[in-house]
Amino acid sequence: MLQRTVTRNAAMPLVPRRPRLTLVAALAAAVPAIAQAAPATLSHGDTAWMLTATALVLLMTVPGLALFYGGMVRSKNVLSVLAQCMAITALISVLWVLYGYSLAFDSAGMVAGHVDLHAFIGGLGKAGMLGIPRNALVGTVPETVYATFQMTFAIITPALIVGAFAERMRFAALLLFTALWFTVVYLPIAHMVWGGPGAFLADHGVLDFAGGTVVHINAGIAGLVACLMIGPRRGWPHTPMPPHNLTYTVVGAALLWVGWFGFNAGSEVAADGIAGMAMLVTQVAAAAAALTWMGTEWALHGKPSVLGIVSGAVAGLVAITPASGTAGPLGGIAIGAVAGVVCFFAASRLKRRFGYDDALDVFGVHGIGGIVGALLTGVFVDASLGGSGLAPGVSMLAQIGHQALGVGVVLVYGGLMSAALLWLTGRIVPLRVGSEAETEGLDIALHDERGYNL
Repeated sequence: MLQRTVTRNAAMPLVPRRPRLTLVAALAAAVPAIAQAAPATLSHGDTAWMLTATALVLLMTVPGLALFYGGMVRSKNVLSVLAQCMAITALISVLWVLYGYSLAFDSAGMVAGHVDLHAFIGGLGKAGMLGIPRNALVGTVPETVYATFQMTFAIITPALIVGAFAERMRFAALLLFTALWFTVVYLPIAHMVWGGPGAFLADHGVLDFAGGTVVHINAGIAGLVACLMIGPRRGWPHTPMPPHNLTYTVVGAALLWVGWFGFNAGSEVAADGIAGMAMLVTQVAAAAAALTWMGTEWALHGKPSVLGIVSGAVAGLVAITPASGTAGPLGGIAIGAVAGVVCFFAASRLKRRFGYDDALDVFGVHGIGGIVGALLTGVFVDASLGGSGLAPGVSMLAQIGHQALGVGVVLVYGGLMSAALLWLTGRIVPLRVGSEAETEGLDIALHDERGYNL
């Protein structure tokens, strides 16, 4: 059984012990049990789909997110954003193989319903991938493919945080913080949600099909903490700082939209009906959010901006992520529509109201969008609303409570640990560039290169 399938069904009660069977009945009952216990076999179709999905999710970071963010900063900082995304991709790829995959997904010693260290972090039995036979399978796909697929999630999550402190963080500080945050924050949360029976949040019935808590709320709260601790850009909010190249941003957003099919539909780890439904709800949620963000901005400001349309689409993609394996098409539209409006106000009003410079709206889109999606997952899983159905004995209100627990754990743990790790990083390497370097631009100050030589 796939690890995420186990997670989705973790809240189901144990089947009561049956009375003693007669010999004939026992033999008859043993036939399906033997069939179920038969070793899983490789599916070429599932494997081909997962290879494709892995490439699509990697596409989301490089070049998707890199272009999306790069276009929104000022021209003197465009290369710095591209460099950050590329460097994070390289760094996390190596750390994932060395110990990341093992700490997130090694389930040795875990017992459902038993809270111990393994409920919060995996073991090191798969460190360096040495504990994985070449022919090992996860479900019907090679474990190497599954591990690489999960690697792409680990890559994009810290890359998302970059947008919160864009144009002002030192490159060395970014690399050190990323390595620490990946180890101390991302891996435990990924394990608690996706680690299977015995993992803390999985055992408490939290539904997160493709990363609403693990990726988006996690990155969103870290981004908020980072921009608060590093401080606003020089001149913000009085100096205009418009995007320097919205063409890059639109191209990046389009790549994110396409890549998100791998992100959500790939999380089924099979080419089946659930993956097909995940693809459908992903498309309609993004579309609905783009329309509601655009419509809200149009009504309030008189014109629909291109940046608003693509930001709305991303907000919808974020919000549907945790529900993509459990919601139906109407649920996808509803989740996207709500996320488009809520994230518009979070990005345009919230940060100015509270005075934090979240440069590229990481918290406003990913943090708030992730919270909206995580909570609404508990609503639109209901079969009467087109969802896959609540676990036996679990009401909609109870499931929303499970979802709120997941949101709360990520916000509190992720926020506190992000603050501690930023503080530690700042004791080793200054977090922020000097005022002269910030004025000149990070491209020249940190990389001695220019994005444009005109």
